[in-house]
Amino acid sequence: MFTKILVANRGEIACRVIKTARKMGIVTVAVYSDADRDAVHVEMADEAVHIGPSPAAQSYLVAEKIIAACKATGAEAVHPGYGFLSERASFCEALEQEGIVFIGPKPKAIKAMGDKIESKKFANAAKVSTVPGWLGVVENAAHAERIAGEIGYPVMIKASAGGGGKGMRIAWSKAEVRDGFDRARSEAKSSFGDDRVFIEKFIVDPRHIEIQVLADAHGNTLYLGERECSIQRRNQKVVEEAPSPFLDAKTRKAMGEQSVALAKAVDYQSAGTVEFIVDSDKNFYFLEMNTRLQVEHPVTELVTGIDLVEQMIRVAAGEKLAIKQSDVKLNGWAVESRLYAEDPYRNFLPSIGRLTKYRPPKEGKFGEIVIRNDTGVTEGSEISMFYDPMVAKLCTWAPTRLAAIDAMSEALDSFVVDGIEHNISFLAALMQHPRWREGQISTGFIAEEYPDGFAPIAPNSEENAVLAAIATAVELLRRDRLDRLGGRLAPHSGALKRDWVVKIGPDYLSVAIVEGMISIPMELDLTIDGKALTVNSDWRPGDLIWRGTVGGRKVAAQVRPVLNGFRIAWKGISVTARAMLPRTAELERLMPEKVAPDTSKMLLCPMPGLVVSIAVAEGQEVKAGETLAVVEAMKMENVLRAERDLIVSKLNAKPGDSLAVDAVIMEFA
Repeated sequence: MFTKILVANRGEIACRVIKTARKMGIVTVAVYSDADRDAVHVEMADEAVHIGPSPAAQSYLVAEKIIAACKATGAEAVHPGYGFLSERASFCEALEQEGIVFIGPKPKAIKAMGDKIESKKFANAAKVSTVPGWLGVVENAAHAERIAGEIGYPVMIKASAGGGGKGMRIAWSKAEVRDGFDRARSEAKSSFGDDRVFIEKFIVDPRHIEIQVLADAHGNTLYLGERECSIQRRNQKVVEEAPSPFLDAKTRKAMGEQSVALAKAVDYQSAGTVEFIVDSDKNFYFLEMNTRLQVEHPVTELVTGIDLVEQMIRVAAGEKLAIKQSDVKLNGWAVESRLYAEDPYRNFLPSIGRLTKYRPPKEGKFGEIVIRNDTGVTEGSEISMFYDPMVAKLCTWAPTRLAAIDAMSEALDSFVVDGIEHNISFLAALMQHPRWREGQISTGFIAEEYPDGFAPIAPNSEENAVLAAIATAVELLRRDRLDRLGGRLAPHSGALKRDWVVKIGPDYLSVAIVEGMISIPMELDLTIDGKALTVNSDWRPGDLIWRGTVGGRKVAAQVRPVLNGFRIAWKGISVTARAMLPRTAELERLMPEKVAPDTSKMLLCPMPGLVVSIAVAEGQEVKAGETLAVVEAMKMENVLRAERDLIVSKLNAKPGDSLAVDAVIMEFA
């Protein structure tokens, strides 16, 4: 076994690898760029080596710097994590030449399976069912258009060296093929240093289901069940689960055995993932093989009890697998939610900044529920524009699927993140979605259910009552705390005012206190619009999470003070609630509405990012749908288009400019 390994990655996956290495008694070496100087993975490792500037192309993607760090520290092996150099055969070969072990498959398997074009050709030769498509390199936009016409729309344009949704576009028409080809090539070049793309038929309403395989150097290969990864946005996974609610035992076995056969055909050694798309009739088609650890590997670990990182290290050290196929049992259900630094209310645009608060739910086993949070940040960490926007992977396990989903719902409500925009509200809302809860999903789920993007959820009457009860309980404690401060002219008498009004959005709810007193823990009997409710909670002023019961219903909600009220977030609902006396409410109804400024004649930068190109000139007439500018943020290119026919009157930005959110890119006449 190795005594020292280097982790050639950053963020949560670097922390994840370090945890297992530490458990195995192996010394770890971290590498870091300028942006990650104070990162969590640097602090966790036993040693750390600086490898260059913030851009990945000048640090984490430079194989020579990783090898130099190995030599300087005496690391015997390298775990690449995922992304960056994890699927570069040339990196694996360079390590071998230096006598350093690559904790992953051999170059032969990486070359055969790591390249999407070559893997498709190899799978075809091995009689594996694949999606119809053009497996050669697409030369230009005209060539792409011709191929798409032959295959039939819709088609998927994909970067050959791609992953994580980068360099990937769906095209439904000739125009979309040309634009998608240019965008996919550009993203592929900037993300992977390889601009080759290929085209295949896009299967409508597919499920994305992948099989985890594990193989050693002694001819032993097995599969560890499947993961359902169909909840995606822009081809990037958002929520995963294991097992899939769709597969039966027969299909699972067929997919698993096919995956094992494919792995054996390339002499695969290590953990790897064979991805399939599955249609509504349970026909499955090989999509690609990821010759590395997957982002979503924790759900497999939770249902099998097998530490995949440990197995990768043991296989790389030459050990035989201690597990047989008959030992692999799928126990219970696991769900993973990816927390991204993005604004769900602004079409999921990336967000950067400092985590002023970062307090995940407590990890561990709680009754029949397990909570796990894989993360690479802590309170005070900086989310930069240089890397992937994923902040954490929150996982829950339970004996049944719905129990795991409900546990995830409560864990998300308890996850405090301030300082950046994030997608917790969207994930929390998703956990309540009937179609998700029933398992009736496909890769088009988010686009179908949220065609206009994710908008704030308006609470129904029952939810409004819960929110009003929380707001009343919190306001009573806030006022009591103020009344007990020294120097107050009129200390509180101790008697509770009976009648209150809570404003939530446009609604005014009448609240009457039937019985109770101000204390911690608090118990209040209320009526809200005439309906009786009992509220119990041990919340204290300053707590970020309000926990308790409302009408016997268990509630965990986030509470933040705002002007004259509180911002309450619960199950994807986020509202401002103001509890006030009836006379105050009468006057409040007379207040004029604040109108937002008119920005209809401006193109605002929707996220902090870099201007890649400006497609128009001053004085130019543009039609609705035409491209105005392209802005890059967190390795994704975002095309900004005209919403209607316009004339450009002024350009305020140029290619290469780094812009803040809402910066004015151009103005219109």
